[in-house]
Parts: sequence; C-alpha cells; structure tokens
Amino acid sequence: MPTRVAGPALPLAVEQDRLLACVHCGFCLDACPTYTRLGDEADSPRGRLYLMRAVMEGRIPPDDDAFVTHIDRCLGCRACEPVCPSGVEYGFLLERARASIVATGDRRMLERVMLAVFGDRMLMRVVLLLARTLRATGLAATIARALPAKWQRIRFALAMLAASGPTPESRLAREPLPGAATPRPDRSGGPARGPSVAVLTGCVQQGLFARVNEATTRVLRANGCTIVTPAVQYCCGALHAHGGDLDTARSLARANIAAFERCGADHIVVNAAGCGAMLKDYGELLERDAAWANRAAALAERARDVSELLAGLGVRRGAPLPLTVTYDAPCHLHHAQGVTNAPLELLRAIPQLHHLPLRGADECCGGAGTYGLTHPELGGRILQDKLAAIRETGAEIVVTPNPGCAMQIGAGLLLAGDDRPVLHPIELLDLSYRRGGITS
Repeated sequence: MPTRVAGPALPLAVEQDRLLACVHCGFCLDACPTYTRLGDEADSPRGRLYLMRAVMEGRIPPDDDAFVTHIDRCLGCRACEPVCPSGVEYGFLLERARASIVATGDRRMLERVMLAVFGDRMLMRVVLLLARTLRATGLAATIARALPAKWQRIRFALAMLAASGPTPESRLAREPLPGAATPRPDRSGGPARGPSVAVLTGCVQQGLFARVNEATTRVLRANGCTIVTPAVQYCCGALHAHGGDLDTARSLARANIAAFERCGADHIVVNAAGCGAMLKDYGELLERDAAWANRAAALAERARDVSELLAGLGVRRGAPLPLTVTYDAPCHLHHAQGVTNAPLELLRAIPQLHHLPLRGADECCGGAGTYGLTHPELGGRILQDKLAAIRETGAEIVVTPNPGCAMQIGAGLLLAGDDRPVLHPIELLDLSYRRGGITS
C-alpha cells in the first residue's frame, strides 16, 4: 500500500487561492477531450479541480482511487485555460496534483524509467543513440507493422520511433506548378540585423529530430539573427513536471537558467511546443525559491517559439514549394503559450504552398507526452479522430511544431498504411530558402 501523505505536506496544500478561482461555470467542459469522449464530470477540468480541492482540504487522501484515476486520465492539453472566464491556472494545478500523487509513491514503472532517462544527460544520449540506430535499420517500422494488436504499447512505441525519421527531400522538392507565377524569393540586400538568439536543442528534438534544430538555425540566420551557443544545456524538465516530479524539474530549470544567462543571448528560441511552454513557466515553477524566482521569471520573458520570433521580425519569403499541407496546432503552443497565428505566417512565407484547414486543429492528438503509451485506448481514440480529420483534408503533408505530436500522428498514419509525412513548419521554410539560395 502507498504511504499516505498528510495534507500540509502536499504540493496542493499551498495552492488554495489558485484552486478557489474555479467557480464551476462549466465553460471548460466542451473544450476538454476526455470529458467530450467519456461524459464523466470527474474527467472534466471542473471535476478534477473539485477533486484537487478535496485533497487540499484533507477530505480525501492523494492516493484515493478516484483522485488518482481521474487526474491520471487528464491529457494536460490545457484547452480549458483559454475558455476559462476566471483565469484558472489549470496546467499549474494539474502538475501539483500529480506531484501530490507521486509523494505517496504511486507512479507507473514506464514513467519512472522515462523520467530517469531524461533526467540523466549521459543515459539519455545512450538511449537516444540506440533508438536512432534501430530507426536507421528500418526494423522499427517493420516490427511495428508486423506485431499483433495485443502488443499495442510496444507496437505503437516502435511506430512512434519510425515516424521520427526524416522524409526524403525528393518527395518535397517539386517544380513550380504549370502556368503558375513564380514569385522571386526575398534577396533584397538581406534582412536587417536581428537579435542574438540561443536555440534550446532539447532532448527528443536533438536526439531524434536534429534536422529540425539544424533547419531552425539556418532559418534564423537567413532572417538576420545571430546564433549564440551555450556551453551546455539540459532537458527543460517538461516531462518531469507533467509527471509530478517537480524536484527534478526545478533542478533542471536552475541548470538551464544558469547556462542561458552565461550565453547572454537576447532570446531563447524553442522549436518544440512543450519545451517552449515549460521555459515560459519557469517563473511559476520556481516562484517560491527566493534565490531563483527573479532569474527564472527573467528567462521566461526571453523565451520565444521560433515562429513567434520570426513573425515578430517579419519572416522572409522563400522560393516556391507547390505542395498541399494541413496544420495541426500543438496544445502547448496553441493553448499554453497562446501562439496561434505565427506558425501559419511561416507557411504563408512559402509561395505556392497551399494550406488546407484541419477540422479540430486545436484539439489534442492524444500524444500528451507519454499519454499515447500509458493510455493506449483513450489516447488511441483521440488519435483516430485526428487522423480522420487529416484524411478529410486530402493534404499531402501534415505540419506540426512539436516532436511528440509529430511522432503520435506519424505513428497513427504509419500503422494505418498512410505514408504522408509529418513535418515541422520550419523544415518546409528551410527547404524553401535552400531552393531559393537564401542563406543570410
């Protein structure tokens, strides 16, 4: 049996003001992917906040079965936050709720292993090297397709790994459409000198999507930015915070704050939605740490999604790419950061790239960090709705600026026998620049 933790020792115990902000109006219900599919009040943001309050007040323990079940089922997509008239900080409270559960000793073995890996730089590098090797052999995709449905978790994990692989440029670099005007790329004297930026390389992003980091650097330089490279950087801590391991998340945050302070860049640029939301939340993560609170808030102010920064600078136009794409908005970019139009501005900077709107583009794909693996049934149900919407568009390419979303959607497409690629918008803009000879 887990050890019961007394109320005052819980992370939720000091969050009374934040919890009482919820007036139970119900605006969050239709925005919640788990409530709209399960129809259970306890699987809505309002219901979960009620359970959190019960734990805070000592009416139920944090290892109560109902509390653990319904908090665990939450995707953490934060779609409830933009529609909440009371400004409830649901994502913040969800992490404290999960930390309260973790304090009882209750955590899945899969989550323990993943958090241990991403909390140790050397171990993480070894694991991601092995993953890249398996991906390169083609075995990940082959085994994923061959495994029977009863091996669902292993099958889907391998499909996610296979989906992280690069798309051959031969599938993307097409000639301009017949008879279409060919706008010239912007080479008029180069862009004005922009800010100095440090790029957060990330864990999964650098380990499995290094090409996205490389494309990000090239595009930033082409838009006049000076790249500053920190001597060292660490996992942002998002997976740990979402999993309730706030101590490790805070330790990683402090290490990153010190590293990025030393590099002196004007902005910290992030190309992974979940990591960007985490950096922007460093101020709240360390708000009760007197030695780090101001430093954390200052770094959060300097954090920018790459599309957010480029849209603010006025992104340069590239060469034509006559392709059809559909855009899926990552939850932690759209809802948590409120960056909604900037990624589309990057796509609009590519002549002849036709964007086809996606039904439910702002709804979660079911990935949510480890959710697609830990909740294969519900996560899979949400994913199937996303895949159906993608097929409706008829687009050749799916674009989404978050590695977890790319792997979740890509795995679903792969297992369905659908070979359309899933790319980061910055990859297409980079290809457009390279076709037009735009470098700086």
